[in-house]
Amino acid sequence: MLLPKYDVSLRLLNSDQSNPTPIALFNEDIVPRGHLHIELDDIGFVMGTTISERLRTFGGQLFQADEHFARLALSLESLGIASVELLPRVQAAAIEIIAHNSALCGTGSDLGLVVLITPGRAATNEPTVLVYSYALPFSEMHRWYSDGVSLQVASHRQVPENCWPSHLKCRSRMHYYLADREARSKQSDARALLLDQQGNVAEASTANLLIYNKNKALVSPRKENILPGISLSVLEKLAAQLGVNFQYADFSAAELMEAEEVMLCSTSPSVWAVRECNGQACGAGADGEMVRTLQQGFSDLVGLDIVAQAAELAPR
Repeated sequence: MLLPKYDVSLRLLNSDQSNPTPIALFNEDIVPRGHLHIELDDIGFVMGTTISERLRTFGGQLFQADEHFARLALSLESLGIASVELLPRVQAAAIEIIAHNSALCGTGSDLGLVVLITPGRAATNEPTVLVYSYALPFSEMHRWYSDGVSLQVASHRQVPENCWPSHLKCRSRMHYYLADREARSKQSDARALLLDQQGNVAEASTANLLIYNKNKALVSPRKENILPGISLSVLEKLAAQLGVNFQYADFSAAELMEAEEVMLCSTSPSVWAVRECNGQACGAGADGEMVRTLQQGFSDLVGLDIVAQAAELAPR
């Protein structure tokens, strides 16, 4: 999908760089982040119909921005929200928000960026638009890189594609919330692993999942059963550069347990290892050769060492 080109000079976004307050976009206006709000009768609040996109910076620059905004355009299309004028506004605001708010951060730090769009209030039929930045969880990311994470297979299943398109990135995450509650009730530091309606592995809550076997391939669940993550597409390209076979295929939780490596990927941490599932060790954990290779590939791509950055910026 071709996105409209955006020109920051066309926007009425003239933030004061001397202002020490983080800024955000609320509909058509740049405001202090603390002024963001949503009306009680907003359809996004009442029905949970909120489109979202989450990006991050590396070295102060938004990573894979075109890919994220292309997915946002598809999500908006699914909800019947016109993107021709809206997307350039969001893109221009994202650039200004990151430029202003990054200047408020310490040297070497980076930010996450969230875009939330709802159909708006029923009485107005005008979308509600919020764009804001947030501090990346470097302490958690450092721990994930160093130790890997734990998963618990949840009884709550992935939403099937006949409920909403798999590409639709939205805040209607009740199944993730319930699955994570279940996972944490079994193991306090675990996150949920969701299966699809046929019982195959789908994804973790808020992250895509892959398994790796040296003599076979790097394997992701089929695209129609997962949110096709931007980081997942980056890993597919990195695998091609490394000469590693990459496949989309069904596999079971039992096959996951037998894999040489299990890993997660998402926007903020990029890629990190799974060390156990259902309380049992799986794969090589954080010492896995492939996960370390992919972390290095990500680092080379973005121009900084993602693992070292998290270690340096994690609060002591």
